[in-house]
Amino acid sequence: MTVTLTKPLERALDVNSNWAAEVTFHVRYAETDQMGIVHHSAYVPWLEEARSALSRQYGRPYADFERAGYGLAVTELHLRFMTPARYDQAVTVRIRVSKVRSRGVDFEYAVLDATTGECLATGCTAHVCIDKAGRPVRIPPDWQAFWASLKR
Repeated sequence: MTVTLTKPLERALDVNSNWAAEVTFHVRYAETDQMGIVHHSAYVPWLEEARSALSRQYGRPYADFERAGYGLAVTELHLRFMTPARYDQAVTVRIRVSKVRSRGVDFEYAVLDATTGECLATGCTAHVCIDKAGRPVRIPPDWQAFWASLKR
């Protein structure tokens, strides 16, 4: 088996512009290790919350997508850590749509210190649309148009 690794975020992310939405919260104690530093696994739910916030902020809650019988399964996840986040730190996660395809949508993220604007991490995720049986399907046209309208 040959595995080809691609370089995520092949273009530099400008963490200060062209973002479609953002969500801010404080780091919870349960997300940290003994030293008070956020464990790398805690970032994944933060990205998920940013995706939910994106849909809500534009009047299309992701819950509506699921109620219609669809889901977005994560097929790729890349994170690059620059500076550790710490307990009780206010963190902002910015999100934008980077690519929309007939069966998939990709997102890019910047995780920032909400007070200073310092970039803590960047990331990207790729998703494929699935039906209730877990089979890949085309994204419904109205949702495809919605995500395409948010592409930056």
